[in-house]
Amino acid sequence: MTHTGEEAELERRIGYQFQNKKYLDIALTHSSYANEVKKNISNNERQEFLGDAVLSIIVSDYLFHTFHLAEGELTKLRAALVCERSLDEFAQEIHLGDYLKLGRGEEMMGGRTRPSILADAFEALLAAIYLDAGMEPAREFVLKFVTKALEHREDLILSDYKTMLQEIVQKNPEEKLSYVLVEESGPDHNKRFVVEVHLNSNVISTGCGGSKKSAEQAAAREALRLMGQ
Repeated sequence: MTHTGEEAELERRIGYQFQNKKYLDIALTHSSYANEVKKNISNNERQEFLGDAVLSIIVSDYLFHTFHLAEGELTKLRAALVCERSLDEFAQEIHLGDYLKLGRGEEMMGGRTRPSILADAFEALLAAIYLDAGMEPAREFVLKFVTKALEHREDLILSDYKTMLQEIVQKNPEEKLSYVLVEESGPDHNKRFVVEVHLNSNVISTGCGGSKKSAEQAAAREALRLMGQ
């Protein structure tokens, strides 16, 4: 198996050099490419499965030893760190999309920037490091991203409320969820925004914050509380 210049560049970017280059090659191979080439090559789905578990244990262990929070809060924080949106951002930091092997159709559909593909590839890359050298290098790799994300812990947890609410509402396809800005006050340096959550035509909760985004998150959080979540 040849080790391309691009793969060597990615190794420099992530600060890790593989002993067995096969694991890296598999991590970068999307199923669309493997299906197109049909030379019995492996795609990254199995490594993604393993990477998901490795990621969960590393993040859980780190949060447990770093924050003295209740189980529910730790769970929310972990969910925010390992969700597709966060993994997509981690993948973008190392320009992972540039190194992926995609089928022609996926390439034309913008697969290199698709969050689901990047998040899966990030997990597959983590598994590649784990398979190549064990838990410690894998931990070192992931915690660079996690510790940086945790510098904005409040935003991280808040940003999960809208996602959680959306996932609940999506279970009923006929339901329509929207956020409506109903008030904006205060000077530029100290703005106050009030947002309502509308489910179909009904107002189900209200939230306020120093930005429209934080007000939306606060409103979603209140909606979840009222739903008993």
